Amino acid sequence: MTDEKILSHIDHTALAPTTTAVEIATLCREATENGCAAVCLPPAYVFEAREILTKLQSKVALCTVIGFPLGYQTSTVKMIELTQAIGDGADELDVVINLGMVKNRRWEDLENELTALRTACAGKILKVIIETCYLTEQEKIKLCQIVTNVKADYIKTSTGFGDAGANLEDIALFRNHLGSNIKIKAAGGIRTRSDMISFIEAGCDRIGSSKGVQLLTTNNKDNA
Repeated sequence: MTDEKILSHIDHTALAPTTTAVEIATLCREATENGCAAVCLPPAYVFEAREILTKLQSKVALCTVIGFPLGYQTSTVKMIELTQAIGDGADELDVVINLGMVKNRRWEDLENELTALRTACAGKILKVIIETCYLTEQEKIKLCQIVTNVKADYIKTSTGFGDAGANLEDIALFRNHLGSNIKIKAAGGIRTRSDMISFIEAGCDRIGSSKGVQLLTTNNKDNA
């Protein structure tokens, strides 16, 4: 697989709490120059990033996160975040689920929250972050069903802020239990070129990475 092909699957990401405006400008430029799928950045920078990408005449999508990184904001707060992000110019919304709803088996409440967010971002890309490291296999399967029911565009493995990130076993599980129209984004702990290839070949359409562009455009590649 070529570097160009891998880069076309990458959501070039900067979500550290100390991320600066200079880093956001660099993120947008690097993603544009290297043909990434999207930039993924904090909600506070969406308006600024939209202006930068417009000036660059970039084809890169602008993604931000909602309810990040813990997901336990109220549904109202998530809706406000999502609505403002769209107004500020976001193309894609990566929403963290409420894990308390999962552990309390409040499946209907969770599905209702996601359905409302799906409706509010009609015409935009919705990715649902389920944070696999905190879930049992049966919870993952149930969440695949819910993500399919609400007609989200993607299920996403991780925030990158949890106890662990993506693994290939979960990607296989997703493929067996998701609807055919739901795509997969893997994020967290994907640190080498061979890792990226493995996840793409396993069925991931997107790879969330803060280091992928640097890895693939320097001499520090893992060529395995």
